[in-house]
Amino acid sequence: MSDETLNGAAPAAGQPQATFTVEKLYLKDASFEAPNAPQVFNEQGQPDLQMKLNQKVQRLAENAFEVSLGITLTCNINEHNAYLAEVVQAGVFGLSGFDDQTLDAMLGIQCPSMLYPYAAAAIGQLVTTGGFPPFPMQPLNFEALYAESLRQRAEQGQQGGFLASAAPAGNA
Repeated sequence: MSDETLNGAAPAAGQPQATFTVEKLYLKDASFEAPNAPQVFNEQGQPDLQMKLNQKVQRLAENAFEVSLGITLTCNINEHNAYLAEVVQAGVFGLSGFDDQTLDAMLGIQCPSMLYPYAAAAIGQLVTTGGFPPFPMQPLNFEALYAESLRQRAEQGQQGGFLASAAPAGNA
């Protein structure tokens, strides 16, 4: 996947070519709690599911970034906590030759889009191993989520984005 050009256009002579590489994908953290088991298995009622996402970006080197996608899934039945599943799926990505705006978009859209299927699979495994019915996680539109985060930042008068918060490793 390295040596891809943006929008299929070749770089002009003398301009560096933009590259995007996936160096490593890994499960950084996972936990599962079923605090009311085994009684919760006898609960009748519609489960109330809440999902929260968060994303962190850390600059590892000039052209290397760790992107972490966190997913927390909470299930309550009749106001009793059935389970809490949390996963942080991460990856190290090489990005070079992008302007700051495009780089920020790549970190906010492309990288989490690649991590999400792995995180969803890990959540699904935790839930079923915990004795609960499978929870099929729907695809997410990270482009729309990124656009919303840009809108919120503009409303709050914040500059930057993922790049601004991506402190080099060891300097956080």
